[in-house]
Amino acid sequence: MGRFDEAGERRYSAREAVLVVLLVAVLLALFEGPSILHAGERMTGLGGEIIRGVGRPAASASKRLELAEVAHDSTSFLTPNESLGSAGGGFSGSNRSASAAQLPAVTPDAFDPTKLGLPAPPKRSLHTLLVTGDSMSMPLDSDLAQQLVPRVHVDQDPHIGTGISDSQIVDWGKLSTSQVRNDHPDAVVVFIGANEGFPMAGPNGRQIECCSPEWAALYAERVRIIANTYRQNGDARVFWVTLPDQREAAREKIARVVNAAIEVGVQPWADQVRLLNAASIFTPNGYRDAMPIAGAETIVRESDGIHLNDAGSKLLASYVIADLKRDFTY
Repeated sequence: MGRFDEAGERRYSAREAVLVVLLVAVLLALFEGPSILHAGERMTGLGGEIIRGVGRPAASASKRLELAEVAHDSTSFLTPNESLGSAGGGFSGSNRSASAAQLPAVTPDAFDPTKLGLPAPPKRSLHTLLVTGDSMSMPLDSDLAQQLVPRVHVDQDPHIGTGISDSQIVDWGKLSTSQVRNDHPDAVVVFIGANEGFPMAGPNGRQIECCSPEWAALYAERVRIIANTYRQNGDARVFWVTLPDQREAAREKIARVVNAAIEVGVQPWADQVRLLNAASIFTPNGYRDAMPIAGAETIVRESDGIHLNDAGSKLLASYVIADLKRDFTY
């Protein structure tokens, strides 16, 4: 300590050092009481109890003296983050930030006007109806044609053995584009899902196995591409039939994920893409082979426990017709 004596500098005792530490601790508690309490609430065990014990009175005192706000205002220039308040930019600004500009905008197409308490838009004339999908769309396509032809041209275009998650036989992204280009349908009925569950390539090329959230996201993205093609910039209406429950547990696991992905995939266009929930019609409480129709217990499923039989398809067609009548005259 001789060098301090030579310079004439004052030395501090251990007692004074302890007092300084205590003073700093008190000031820290007063200015940062809410932060201390918040940290304690996220901790477990004895350490968390001690921190919470100190944080509660410190937070209370800091709040009464408004010292936390003083600390925040006086040190705000040190933070690298922009203000997250309501002034300028963000949701309230007219210009979107660089990161937000990469997100698709929410458009009026995302809302069914009737759910906003608004009147339904005027009905359109239905001239051409495309009914497509895998084997699930049969004999639905024929049932709809029987009820609509000759007033409406019904294009029956099922692709047996295909799936959205498997592009080996048919790439539904390409097929949907071809269908729209050739027929320009006013409305499209889609019923697909008997052949799903295949691995799909993720953004980095890695194969994603069914049925994780990552797989569901990839499936939803493909659904979104197809639905966007079919809606034709809002000029057409899409009626997408989701899957009823499947008899086999393994298939039902896939069907549940497929339905969830379809619901997410079509969200941007609630005004133009309708979901027809087949599970609520055929399997409201789990799988069943038969259900009451016109007062009689009627078998509605094929023996494979996957497809609808003639009776089930005719019943589904009546629901599709009812949905078509909401939007179209013919």
